Amino acid sequence: MKKHFQSISCYKSLFIALIISFSAISVYGQADIQSKSGEIIYHVFLRSFYDSNGDGIGDLNGLRQKLTYIQDLGATSILLLPLYDAKCYHNYFADDFEKIDSEFGTMSDYINLVKEVHRRGMKIYLDMETQYVTENHLWWKDAVGNLKSPYSNFILFQDSAHTQPATMVYGLTALNSYDGSHIKVTTVNLKNKEVLDYNIKLFSFFADPDKDGKFDDGADGFRLDHTMDSLDGKPQLGNLLHLFWAPLIKNVKRENPGIKFIAEQGDWSDPGKKYFEKGNIDRVFAFGLWGAIVNFRKNDIIRNANASINMLPPGKEEIVFIENHDIARSASYFEKNPGKEKAAAALQLLIGGIPSIYYGQELGMFGKGGFGKFGNTDGNDIPQREAFEWTKSGTGKGMALWYKNSGPWWDSSNIKPNDGVSLEEEKNNKNSLFNFYKKLIALRKSYQPLSIGNFENVENENEQVLSFFRADGENKILVAVNLSNKSQSALLQLPLANYKTIFGNRHIKERKIVLQPYSFGVWKMEKK
Repeated sequence: MKKHFQSISCYKSLFIALIISFSAISVYGQADIQSKSGEIIYHVFLRSFYDSNGDGIGDLNGLRQKLTYIQDLGATSILLLPLYDAKCYHNYFADDFEKIDSEFGTMSDYINLVKEVHRRGMKIYLDMETQYVTENHLWWKDAVGNLKSPYSNFILFQDSAHTQPATMVYGLTALNSYDGSHIKVTTVNLKNKEVLDYNIKLFSFFADPDKDGKFDDGADGFRLDHTMDSLDGKPQLGNLLHLFWAPLIKNVKRENPGIKFIAEQGDWSDPGKKYFEKGNIDRVFAFGLWGAIVNFRKNDIIRNANASINMLPPGKEEIVFIENHDIARSASYFEKNPGKEKAAAALQLLIGGIPSIYYGQELGMFGKGGFGKFGNTDGNDIPQREAFEWTKSGTGKGMALWYKNSGPWWDSSNIKPNDGVSLEEEKNNKNSLFNFYKKLIALRKSYQPLSIGNFENVENENEQVLSFFRADGENKILVAVNLSNKSQSALLQLPLANYKTIFGNRHIKERKIVLQPYSFGVWKMEKK
């Protein structure tokens, strides 16, 4: 194990040389101040975000150059998909957990990005999936067919001679990649104490690379992809929340008590309660609320909002989203209906929890993949992971078109020139979706109840109108959303007070509101 970590420890002198002379205390002070107005995550698929060197691949320096854009939008944190060395374009299923993918840049580039994020008072989270390794990983290469290997029990085998590595997720033994390559993958033995120790060292390294206790160069948290209590139903890997994830989190938090662990539930129907109780996870994803919002189901939204915001254990949180790298772009899901796009954005950003905006969501980017769409290949998900549309032409500086001419996902690409969906076309259009997101985020930050308040349903008789308070003590903000494509009126069961319009031009008259299709209003409750 010590030998295996030499490649990480050798970076220590490099990190010390790269330290930018600013106070980590002041940086985290800025972040703490900002967190009082609520955190907003910007979820980035790095390969598709911004290409800084002209090779067609989004990279770390490109993201660093575009931090001003992300801050200008209003986001306070960045969540990245895996950065480690991997043959898969999405960088899940690692060849080496300890190396940065060279197509993204170097470890120095990564550290410079993290420091710049912190200098701006922002936070950064890394996606980690250490449950699987490929045939190119040291553990596989050394252990397969070698019972004397020090890594012989680091991965699971299907035979006593250790010649047949176990299956991975969905019972697969390999992945067919978009570029025609065939990548063998197997499952890591998370019940092995040495594997746990390795993960503690790995996560601790990224939490504080130079071990100086300042954390200006360290990630603020980790997204744990495909987290399960019983991994893929394998009998050897049960009770993992208690036996693997909880001790991992406990030990990494000794390095930095403020670090956050975010679990993506392997079963999306799981509300996440056991993750908090058994695994000591800090945050989970609000999958139930996602389904309710994108389908505009009033009662489901109310039920899931209560569960995702009001009924959590102290200190635990849920991340509210309408898009991510595994699901259809909301614009495609809504069949490019701008009213639905804005209503869903209002629900996501105003209902509570920690919003996560998937890169390009704010532009209304299109994309819908799915299992089997293009056959047995990981290219099926490229449609919802396409290049961020910086330019109206769909080409030019920064466009990360790494998948160009690589298959049917390119032939049916959603990136079209002059279609109104690009930053260049939207940034100076006051009516664009981009500027709508900016206004909505600014509104959320301007009123503390919208950032950190509880969700309180406000009863009304119309099944197509959702109305609720965001309440922070006696301070209350009222939100009402028309969930339908027809004009709706509703009589709200409101306490007697004055209601000052703070977004939209809708007025409350004798507790009655009228909302146009998919429109919404926001009001501040003031005592008479």
